[in-house]
Amino acid sequence: MSLSSLNNLDRRVAVLGCGYWGRNLVRNFSQLGALSVVVDPSPQGREEAHSLAPEAEILADPSALWSRDDIHGIVIATPAPTHYDLACEAFAAGKDVMVEKPMAMNADEGERLVAAAAEHDRLLMVGHLLEHHPAVRRLYELVAEGALGKLRYIQCRRLNMGKIRTAENALWSLSPHDLSVMLRLAGAEPESVECHGQAFIQPEVADVVHAHLNFPGGVQGYLQASWLNPFKEQRIVVVGEERMAVFDDTLAEGKLQLFAHQVEFGERGPVAKKVSAEIVDYPEQEPLKAECQHFLQCMQDRKQPFTDGQSGQLVMRTLEACQRSMDAEAKVDLANLEVASL
Repeated sequence: MSLSSLNNLDRRVAVLGCGYWGRNLVRNFSQLGALSVVVDPSPQGREEAHSLAPEAEILADPSALWSRDDIHGIVIATPAPTHYDLACEAFAAGKDVMVEKPMAMNADEGERLVAAAAEHDRLLMVGHLLEHHPAVRRLYELVAEGALGKLRYIQCRRLNMGKIRTAENALWSLSPHDLSVMLRLAGAEPESVECHGQAFIQPEVADVVHAHLNFPGGVQGYLQASWLNPFKEQRIVVVGEERMAVFDDTLAEGKLQLFAHQVEFGERGPVAKKVSAEIVDYPEQEPLKAECQHFLQCMQDRKQPFTDGQSGQLVMRTLEACQRSMDAEAKVDLANLEVASL
């Protein structure tokens, strides 16, 4: 969607939170001409909001927003434990909601959020930013077209030194984006998960997490997340019977590549045959701006977002299964979230 088409939209939003990530949402909605209010309880956050969006009204408390007819959407970028209550208040006030990940702190809250949005006939969009990346959208198309052949496995790695959280572990802080992409690529909820984590810095807050997801049809998923790694890695590998795709978000160019590597069988057994990578073209667009534009367009057209509450709830269920597996040191079946010993 072009900026010129956005000029025809009349939807206005309030952004709650102008901290580490909220400031980016403030900047984008301001640039799109859709920002009316920024709310942040801290003087530093309000000062930052005024610097980024001098045209916006700056408040310390969101309660005054609920009765305002000139605010159509609420964008929630506050600490994760506050997401559920704020979204429920917004729905009750007749507002559409875009909430940053995780949409809630557990699957039960996620299910109730989806129900609240339906009850009040409001839109719920979850900020799974990676799904709005044009390279990831192109990856979805390649898989749907059968360019990779039958899927074998999906591997997601999100590693870096920091940002270290205290209210949520590495699974809940780092994995939702990658998990949303993995679930979309697999096209189904996993049948079972096995997850292991280790807390090195703070008791009971896992800094490093490894998960194995078993999907229908034999597709396997491997997820790794850590904020205690010496270098940055944000990579998704999708391996099919015919081709392999790699999305590397740390690269400045050529983020999406295809490999036609094959395995040939000779007298001495299987031999890997490597070929050069094929760079895949895709439209250039800032993912966050695309995400914000999508929310505004969905509000205008009254259509369900691509990353809607249902897809967000699927991520929540899978995250909770991984957490239960990590806590119980056991495999978890998602059909009824039963815990089975390894």
